[in-house]
Amino acid sequence: MKNFGYLLVALGFLGGAFATSLDVQNVNWMMFGVMAVAAIIGLGLYKSQLNAHARSETVLENNRVELRESIANIVVVLKELNDDGLTKGAVLRDRIDLKLREDLRRFADARQSMVHLFGLQTYADIMSNFAAGERYINRVWSASADGYDEEAETYLKKAAGQFDEAKRQLLLAAESIA
Repeated sequence: MKNFGYLLVALGFLGGAFATSLDVQNVNWMMFGVMAVAAIIGLGLYKSQLNAHARSETVLENNRVELRESIANIVVVLKELNDDGLTKGAVLRDRIDLKLREDLRRFADARQSMVHLFGLQTYADIMSNFAAGERYINRVWSASADGYDEEAETYLKKAAGQFDEAKRQLLLAAESIA
C-alpha cells in the first residue's frame, strides 16, 4: 500500500506538470485537478501506512528495548569516562566516538516511539534532557580537540547529569504504563 501511495504521488505530480505544459496560455484545470487529487490521496495513503507501521506492537517493543538499552549504555560510559579521569585530548575523543556515538544514534532512531508509548509531554521531557546531553557531548569533543581539557571535563559531568535525568524519566514513564 505504501508503494501504491508513492505511485499516486509521482503520477499526480507528473500528470500535473504535463497538464500545465500542454498549452502555455490555457491550462487544462480539470486534468490538473484530477492529478492534484491523486497526489493528495497518494500522500494520505503513504502517511497512513507509516503511522500504522510506527504504532505496530513489534516496532514499539523493539524501540522500547532500544531506548532502554541505549540510554543505559550512555549513562554507564559517561560514568566510566568521569570516574577514569581520562578526560583529555585524543583519548577522550576516541572514547566518545567508539563508545557513545552508536548508542546516541540508536536512541535517536527509536525516539519517535516514545510519543506512542508514553505521550507527547513525556517525549518532550525526555528528549529535552537527551538533546542537552548530546549537545554537551559534542561540546566536550570540540573542547577536547581545541585543547580546553578543563572545559571538556566540566561539560562531561554536565552531560552525565542530563543523561541520568533522561534515563530516570524514561524508567518512570515505562513503569507508569506497566
